[in-house]
Amino acid sequence: MDKKTKKGLGRGIDSLIPSDFDKDLVFKNDEKIRKILIKKIIPTDNQPRSKFDQASIQELADSIKVFGILIPLVVSPLKDDNFQIIAGERRWRAAKMIGLKEVPVIVRSFKESEKIEVALIENVQRVDLSPLEQAIALYRLHEEFSLSSEEIARKIGKAVSTVSNLIRLLKLPDYAKKSLLQNLISEAHARSILALNDYPEQQKILHNLIIKEGWSVRQAERFVVSCKKEGYNQVKELKKRIAIESNETKKIAAKLKTKVFVKRTAKGGKLEIIFKNDDQLKEIIKIIL
Repeated sequence: MDKKTKKGLGRGIDSLIPSDFDKDLVFKNDEKIRKILIKKIIPTDNQPRSKFDQASIQELADSIKVFGILIPLVVSPLKDDNFQIIAGERRWRAAKMIGLKEVPVIVRSFKESEKIEVALIENVQRVDLSPLEQAIALYRLHEEFSLSSEEIARKIGKAVSTVSNLIRLLKLPDYAKKSLLQNLISEAHARSILALNDYPEQQKILHNLIIKEGWSVRQAERFVVSCKKEGYNQVKELKKRIAIESNETKKIAAKLKTKVFVKRTAKGGKLEIIFKNDDQLKEIIKIIL
């Protein structure tokens, strides 16, 4: 993806996709995958990427050497028994770089691809589609039609940040994906779980606390902040001390005009009253006394 395309999401939409993404989620089982000689495949004149980062192509080539081409190219037949790339030019270039003779492809006409693109756009806009299902549809728009994040956002009428946040859901661990599909956790909960991708143990604990103890999004966010701040080995203590909001604490907070939390410990707990400066502390003390 060129520099211009990357701008909207920092590192670009490719960086949001897990390397072990299941291609069966993208391509339907009835779409036949064929092997075609790479010399019979030509790039399209309408490729939105005018420049290709050779370093990223080399990285992809190195990956293909080890794992092969995980997701097939999408091509359209031409009259001269050749095929034109609809999607997957980076994979085609990487395959040529390492001297592959054949590549896996799915053959579609341009009209078929246009219909699929329209259907995907309509699907993303459906209100009954789960966030994870939307993420898969967005990924297909990127992967099969070489659309940048900005182009996808414009086509579906959503902000670029919304597109990036949805696609990041594909990096959730499998158990969290399942919970999201079953509506056991919300998209906001899922983003908190994602924030702990570098801490798989804490990530699993947070997921269980949301499911079993009904933690709110705010509680989940505080857990993430505390976990990152206090370190890997503090997770058990964090579970005990994480702030809990209730109707009672909300009433106290309204009266004191500040945030109030209950923090549970192994035995009992403590009431935490937040103040920004000494003047606010004096006002709180006046109200209490």
